[in-house]
Amino acid sequence: MPYLLYSITFLVIITGTALYLTRSHWLRLVPGRTHVYSHLPGSFAGDMEAGLSSSTFDLGANVDGGDGRAGLDDDAKRQILAIMKKRRLPFDDARRAYMEQRFSANGIAADGRPKDPKFVSFS
Repeated sequence: MPYLLYSITFLVIITGTALYLTRSHWLRLVPGRTHVYSHLPGSFAGDMEAGLSSSTFDLGANVDGGDGRAGLDDDAKRQILAIMKKRRLPFDDARRAYMEQRFSANGIAADGRPKDPKFVSFS
């Protein structure tokens, strides 16, 4: 009986190790699995290829001008791409939804005015 217990334990350890070491080959075949990490583009050209550009938010001038900066903010790109995927929105609508979320989190109404009841404006 002890040999059976040791044999099963040894078999589970060997199988688990083999599955762990070969996970890059078989993990993509598991259905219903979403990507935990997706590579974000690191330049304006990469941002355009990822769909983070439109006629109202044109990055073409940056690419044509040889702009060497890193591109758009990584955190904002990640959130906008998530909104585009989750809500199935085009880039402009996803960018607007992202900005409305940021405004709301910072106490700003959708029209750009502060939500603070003590706010006084002299215009």
